[in-house]
Amino acid sequence: MDGRSGGLIGEWAEAQRQRQRQREARLRLEWERERDAAREQRARERDMARMQRGRQAEYRRWREAEALRLTDELESRVEVLSGFLAAGCAAPAFRAASLMRVEPAGGARGGEVRAHNGRVVEMIAALREGDPATVVEYFSAALYASGVWPDGFPRQVVASFDPTVRQLVLNWQLPPYGVVPEARLVRYFVGSDQEREIPRPMGQRRSLYRSVLAQCVLLALRDLFAADEFGVLASVALNGFVDDFDPATGLRAEVFLATVMVEAEVFARLRLESVGPVDCLVDGLRGQLAVRPDQRTAVRPVRFPDQVGSGVVSRGGEGEPDLLAMDPVEFEGLVAELFRVRGMQAVTTQRSHDGGVDVDAVDPDPIRGGKIVVQVKRYRNTVPPSAVRELFGTVQAAGANKGVLVTTSGFGPGSYTFASGKPLSLVAGPELVDLLHRCGLRGRLGGEAGVAFPQRVGVAEEPDAGSGEYNVVGMSWAGSVPLDVCALVCVGGRVLSDSHFVFFNNVETPDGSVRMLGDFAGDRAAIRVAFDELPEEADRLVLVAAVDPEADPQADLDGFTGAGIRLRDAEGVELDQLPVSDGRPGETALVLGSFRRRSSGDWNFVVGGKGYAGGLEALVREFGIDVD
Repeated sequence: MDGRSGGLIGEWAEAQRQRQRQREARLRLEWERERDAAREQRARERDMARMQRGRQAEYRRWREAEALRLTDELESRVEVLSGFLAAGCAAPAFRAASLMRVEPAGGARGGEVRAHNGRVVEMIAALREGDPATVVEYFSAALYASGVWPDGFPRQVVASFDPTVRQLVLNWQLPPYGVVPEARLVRYFVGSDQEREIPRPMGQRRSLYRSVLAQCVLLALRDLFAADEFGVLASVALNGFVDDFDPATGLRAEVFLATVMVEAEVFARLRLESVGPVDCLVDGLRGQLAVRPDQRTAVRPVRFPDQVGSGVVSRGGEGEPDLLAMDPVEFEGLVAELFRVRGMQAVTTQRSHDGGVDVDAVDPDPIRGGKIVVQVKRYRNTVPPSAVRELFGTVQAAGANKGVLVTTSGFGPGSYTFASGKPLSLVAGPELVDLLHRCGLRGRLGGEAGVAFPQRVGVAEEPDAGSGEYNVVGMSWAGSVPLDVCALVCVGGRVLSDSHFVFFNNVETPDGSVRMLGDFAGDRAAIRVAFDELPEEADRLVLVAAVDPEADPQADLDGFTGAGIRLRDAEGVELDQLPVSDGRPGETALVLGSFRRRSSGDWNFVVGGKGYAGGLEALVREFGIDVD
């Protein structure tokens, strides 16, 4: 190959290299352009995604803020419901002077204003004299004038005034159960993009509603007594009702959930801004408040407005007569007068051939009234169950609607158990003294003259943390069957004594080792037990449940399902869940189970299940309680 060909090939090869470089340059440029375009696209996509995420986050924050706002509204409503009594105590009292009008300076309406003010002056004079119509009008105005009641609360009142004992008697409408928010909070769920209401625990809602009802009663009493600038009222009997469907009939009716009768000087000693509303109403003033107001379980008022004007009288001189030392005939006459004060027709019977009846009474109410036979026992010792059994026989023999046994002493668990579910009422000595004073009558049980106030017989609201180590045995169940949960401290199959049967009329054992708590921490019933403090001879604590015949005489345990026991420590921490047998049709009482003491000193739970068709009476009789 000559030099010319070599040079030609070299030029060709160089041209090839140049073209390759140019192609690579173009490809590199295209790749860089595609890369830059891809980068820009990804940057735009990132920006869009960032923007979208920002919008989503902003949307989520907005929804969460809305849920928080709704929750704050719920909490604000609860705060108002929890504290309107304290707010009401700070409000100025209603005064007759507020009805006066300011006379205009030189106006044409001066004569009209003077005439109006003249009528107010006349009204004040009639009020001072205790004119019933004026008293009712004035104190109704005092209730309506208050501006501290929460929004939506009803303020309907029916009232009468008894000038003989200077007592205002009124029915005051209470708010319904729905006033307490069903929801506890509102929460936003991202996945479903929905707001959901988290329900308030049933026990918490019922407890708040009971507090609302108690505050309504106490605030109404405060407004009435605070407005009494002329000392017209010696006492007030207030019955709180809701306008709802009566669970017994299904018809619309006034269902009474609270009632109290209180003297002005007793109420004046209270510091309402600092009290627990329920404790104050039930313990401090000895009023009644429905335990299950959400189920419209009614209480029985002492006196209604339409009963005023039936010859109410006051008895006694300056001193308080000792009921224990009173002549038997006078004592029976005082009891008969008590019934007359309460709006009934009552007479004492002949001392012989009275058929076991000391006072014949008739309640004229066309619905709840009828013939009542009353036995009066001026005892110092506990009335035996046999006396209650004899009264029931007298009621049946006389064809009466009801029997009442009044005593200066008291009754044991056997008597209360026998009377449960029967048309019988047992009035112990302290309760009798309380009733006498509420109705303007006089009486005391020995000692110095004065008012003897009984301790409340009922259910404790909270455990007493000052009694050492204890456990809380909480009971829950499905269904609406009204139940009473009780406990028996036993050795073998026998209760240690009548006082070791803990139920609604004997709320704790003598040593305080077992005590009723009512509903507690969401449970429908609860019992506080200090196992280490139980009597040494006791080897088991038996838990039982029985249908409340007064709440529903036709109920049985067929609706008692989904039951269980939760064992908690003193701090409320759940330690264990214990199973309980379901109820069966036709049975009205059931042994839930028993805690049994082992040789090691430990207590183990054994499931029960034995049912009784004869109710609590049949059950406790088997454990040795005398109900005959």
